[in-house]
Amino acid sequence: MLDSAANLASLLLLGFFLGMRHATDADHVVAIATIVARQRTIRGSALIGAAWGVGHTITIMAVGGAIILFGVVIPPRLGLLMEFSVGVMLILLGVLTLTGAGGLGGAAIGHRHAHAHGDFIHSHPHAHDAAGHGHPDDRTPLAWLDRRLLGGLPMYRYARPLVVGLVHGLAGSAAVALLVLTIIREPAWAMGYLLLFGVGTIGGMMLITLVLAAPFALTSGALPRFNWQLRVASGLVSFGFGLFLVYDIGFANGGLFTPNPSWVPH
Repeated sequence: MLDSAANLASLLLLGFFLGMRHATDADHVVAIATIVARQRTIRGSALIGAAWGVGHTITIMAVGGAIILFGVVIPPRLGLLMEFSVGVMLILLGVLTLTGAGGLGGAAIGHRHAHAHGDFIHSHPHAHDAAGHGHPDDRTPLAWLDRRLLGGLPMYRYARPLVVGLVHGLAGSAAVALLVLTIIREPAWAMGYLLLFGVGTIGGMMLITLVLAAPFALTSGALPRFNWQLRVASGLVSFGFGLFLVYDIGFANGGLFTPNPSWVPH
């Protein structure tokens, strides 16, 4: 147990920097890459990183607070299910990214051109009139989702990373809270550590999204084919990594769907 206020302050500061490092975990980077792949501005990407971090912090504070303040014990199967949800979400993000990327396979054959409709990039035979374009600007997969789900609300673009951050927080909240309990016995200080950990995660994810978004933003208009290839790559990585997590947690090391699940928070 820590005795001095100086040691506690140092530990809280450490929580901030550990939060920044936590943002670099592989599953976090893969997930945010699929989201910023749709962005065309650096500023928008930074806000998306902040929204992800806020969602992650909300879950960390909620689950971690329940463990620290009320002594809640998470059963192994529930803990594995929380981590399993991250794998499912990565698969879903990969599918959405791949379907939203459209197709450019025949862009180099014949008189075709590639262009973007916000989140959607595709190619079709070249034409200079509206009739030859093939579809209105709002008849793209993500535009349809925006219109049907949330009526085109501007905050929808930040709701996506917020939800992803909430889900990601489920996977790491128990481990962080249990670690804090081993070194900080005072609940108020422990909650302060969680809060600074979350703030560090927000800052770290904003920096990561800026780095990841740069190639997508720079190529969205000038190099649509390369932009499409980057989107497809991010979607495939997300889908593949999600499948790995689902297998590893569900059947291999975790054994969520076996009679004897084994869960070690990490």
